[in-house]
Amino acid sequence: MATIIVVTSGKGGVGKTTTSASVSTGLAKRGFKTAVIDFDVGLRNLDLIMGCERRVVYDFVNVIQSEASLKQALIRDKHCENLYILPASQTRDKDALTKEGVGQVLDQLRQDFDYIVCDSPAGIEQGAMMALYFADEAIIVTNPEVSSVRDSDRILGILQAKSQRAVNGSGRVKEHLLITRYSPRRVEAGEMLSVKDVQDLLGVPLIGVVPESESVLQASNSGVPVIHFDKSASGQAYDDVVSRFLGEQKPMRFLEPEKKSFIQRLFGT
Repeated sequence: MATIIVVTSGKGGVGKTTTSASVSTGLAKRGFKTAVIDFDVGLRNLDLIMGCERRVVYDFVNVIQSEASLKQALIRDKHCENLYILPASQTRDKDALTKEGVGQVLDQLRQDFDYIVCDSPAGIEQGAMMALYFADEAIIVTNPEVSSVRDSDRILGILQAKSQRAVNGSGRVKEHLLITRYSPRRVEAGEMLSVKDVQDLLGVPLIGVVPESESVLQASNSGVPVIHFDKSASGQAYDDVVSRFLGEQKPMRFLEPEKKSFIQRLFGT
């Protein structure tokens, strides 16, 4: 039976879809059969980041409403044979995601996959609530700034009170904290919360820190998850996240400012 992972946060623009794409890719690269689902009905960005937008024929809502089979809607990833994408609908309303319908799709996926990654939309509307309801584990994505951390704290409260596990009394959703767009230099300058600040505020085990990097935007524009950019700091950070998720011991990187060379210091670059 598959493990269901929700990638969530309260605030938009923190990197949930980037994280969903890279975590699901990392799991697939390690040999696990993985499905990643876009719950953001009406917007749909996951297929763009995965580079499969032109191959979308049927979507998540089509499957829920029995207009297409799951096999018809799943798109096989170009780079990983173990990875499949289930895109969201751009034309339907978010209320099309019903608890019964989502549950049936997840039950079908559980039979054939090792991991199911649910890419949650921001906030606490229908799509977000459906994404987190069925979760076994949650990756809470936050930027190191007060409003993002505050909104993530609210999502933690919802996970602990309104997930299926909480409702059924079958144990807590296992929570992981991922800090994105982290800049040690800005932390030093007092412009950004430190890793310790965020951990103290949320009280969730840290699974990784993804540094602020232009490679994330480059990867998104290329339709390739940034974890494939294995020379970049962000790609390496996401690879570390997947390793830690699977129980491997990895030291935390990208927490200290990069030391400048003599030439960089001389010319102020």
